[in-house]
Amino acid sequence: MSKVLSMSGQITKSRYLQIPPAKRNGLKHLRQSNCGQNIICTPVRGTKGQTDSAASDPYVPLSRALPTCLHGGLASAAVAASCLVLSLCGPVGMAYSAEGDIMGGPAALARKPAEENTALLMSPDSGESVALSSGLQTVYFGNGCFWGRQKDFVDVEMKQLGRKPEQLTALVGYAAGTRTGPDGKVCYVYSDPRTHYDALGHAEVVQLGLSTDSGVAEREIRAFASRYFQQFKKTSGGMQRLDPQDKGPAYRNVIGIPGGINSPFMRIIQEENKYGMELREGRGNAMSWRGPTEDDILNTVWVVDSGQLPFYRAERFHQFHNGLGKVFPLEYLRDLRNLVAARGRIEPTGCPELPF
Repeated sequence: MSKVLSMSGQITKSRYLQIPPAKRNGLKHLRQSNCGQNIICTPVRGTKGQTDSAASDPYVPLSRALPTCLHGGLASAAVAASCLVLSLCGPVGMAYSAEGDIMGGPAALARKPAEENTALLMSPDSGESVALSSGLQTVYFGNGCFWGRQKDFVDVEMKQLGRKPEQLTALVGYAAGTRTGPDGKVCYVYSDPRTHYDALGHAEVVQLGLSTDSGVAEREIRAFASRYFQQFKKTSGGMQRLDPQDKGPAYRNVIGIPGGINSPFMRIIQEENKYGMELREGRGNAMSWRGPTEDDILNTVWVVDSGQLPFYRAERFHQFHNGLGKVFPLEYLRDLRNLVAARGRIEPTGCPELPF
């Protein structure tokens, strides 16, 4: 369970993420502790003698910070400078059944995954229009925080595949877990603990749409896979993602394609795996008191069947978001987001939302 603690003198500033002052006014901010946990600090309003300098600290403001209205009982803690410690490196607020598994029911009893409107895609080679139904041809890629990865894939869609803004398919969400919460919900960690995506075994991912034309789809997934494997860097222990501070199965490397390792797309995934990362068959991560069945492993990518382990679209406030330590252009943050929203593709999911 998350705790409210006084963190005076316990925070290491060397691990903070910088952003321009204009982007942080009045917002909460994320800090990294030495233990690898994400510490979200927010001063208690109306408290005198605050020791936390949230108003002046130049650190990343994130909508991941739990808003006061969602603290519930935690918000009443009378602490001069309080911090909500969210261990995003592992399961948060898990609810276990008598058998030791996380409550929430099997995926077979889950809600139907979020459906997207049909998007009209243009083949840059032939100029032919191809109707894309996300229920037929979708894939997803995950490695670390999904905010920056969505921007990467939007760039691929527009710059390499020639898709227009209204044809974009990249959306962030949760996938590759084996369970859902009550009413089939899969949510971020501001919600009922039984619906927390990480506790249900899911990872942060970006879903992408492919043409129903097999030849076009192969070119598209090659472009996506190529960009995916560029999102890692060499280390002495193997290939590591670009945000290694985000640890745990919620941030594990995963690729979801129809048929999993038996997919016709697997050949392309292998060819674009230029640095020889281990591509391991995944069957969905299940969390229990024993830990994850598919963990966050250096130099390893889990390849799962996207048909068996569907995508659950994330909340609106996660879509078209700034990256960790990166500020994206307003054309992306505002214009593209508003266009996609106007087309009804990022409607509320039923999970708690922050201002959009």
